[in-house]
Amino acid sequence: PPITSAWGLQECALLQWISYSLGLTQVCLAILFLVLLSWAWIIVVHYLDGLYGDRNIPWAGDHSFAWVPSWAIWRHFWDHLPISLVKTAELPPDRNYVLGSHPHGIMAVGTICNFATEGTGLSQVFPGLRFSLAVLNCLLYLPGHREYFLSCGACSVNRQSLDYVLSQSQLGRAVVILVGGANEALYAVPGEHCLTLRNRKGFVRLALRHGASLVPVYSFGENDIFRVKAFAPDSWQHLLQVTSKKLLSFCPCIFWGRGLFSAKSWGLLPLARPITTVVGRPIPVPQCPQPTEEQVDHYHTLYMKALEQLFEEHKESCGLPASTRLTFI
Repeated sequence: PPITSAWGLQECALLQWISYSLGLTQVCLAILFLVLLSWAWIIVVHYLDGLYGDRNIPWAGDHSFAWVPSWAIWRHFWDHLPISLVKTAELPPDRNYVLGSHPHGIMAVGTICNFATEGTGLSQVFPGLRFSLAVLNCLLYLPGHREYFLSCGACSVNRQSLDYVLSQSQLGRAVVILVGGANEALYAVPGEHCLTLRNRKGFVRLALRHGASLVPVYSFGENDIFRVKAFAPDSWQHLLQVTSKKLLSFCPCIFWGRGLFSAKSWGLLPLARPITTVVGRPIPVPQCPQPTEEQVDHYHTLYMKALEQLFEEHKESCGLPASTRLTFI
C-alpha cells in the first residue's frame, strides 16, 4: 500500500496489538526484575502488594476505565483488517445475557475487538448494556495483560466471577464467553469452521442459574487472519498441543501472518482479512438455581441450532460459498 498517514497509524496499531499479545508480560516482568535490583526496588514491592490486595478484582469485572476501550488506536487496527459488528436483534437492557462467541481462532481478535473496546461502537450498537469479556484467570494475574484486560472491563471466566457479575441488582449485564477456548486454536485453519461445542455446557448452566438469555455470536473471518501449521491427530506434535492444553490451559501453535512493510512478506502481523462478528437473536432462558441435566441439554441443543442457523443466514454475505458447513466437535 502507499505510504500515507492512515497506513502508518494502522501499522502502529498492528504493532501495538501483536506486541501486547505476544510480548507484553515478558517485557513487564523484565522491567520489574531490573527495578527490583535497583534503588527503586520499593516500587516493585508496592506493585506486588497491590496485586495481592486487589486479587479479588478480576472476579467482579468492575475495574474498567472508559477511556481505554475508546483509544483511537483500536479504531485504526479495526480499519486495517477491517472488523465490523452486525446486530440481528435488539438486546433490551432490562435483562442479563450470556453471549457465546465463536470461533476462538489464534488470538480471538474479533471477540476482543468488538466486546472489549469501542473500536466498532459497541455502546452505540447495544445501548444500555455493560459487557464483560470473560478471560482465563491466569491472564488477570500477568503484569501487563492484567492492566489491559481489567481496564477494558474483563472478568475471570471462573464460576465465582461469572456468578458475581450476573447476580448484580442492576440488570443489563452481558458476559461474553469464548466457549471453545484455546482448544479451537488447533482448528484455526483458513477456510475451516470447526467449533468445540458439543460437550461445552457450562455457559448454559450459568445462563440457567441466573435466567440470563443465551446469545450466539459468530465471527466470520477469524480463522483467516493467520496461517497455521496443522498436525496430524496421531503425531507427537498434536499430542504435545493437547497435553499443553490440559496442563497449562493454552495450545502452542505454529502460526504466521504478514511482515511490517509488505503483505507478501512473512511475519506475525495479522493478514488484512475482514472479520464480521454477527450477534444473533437472544434465546430466553428461565431461572433455575439448580438446573437439571435435562434442562441443560435442552437449552444447549437450542443454542447449537440457533448458532447453526445464524451461520447459514450470514455465511454468503460474509464471502463464504453456499456449500460451507459448520462443524461441531
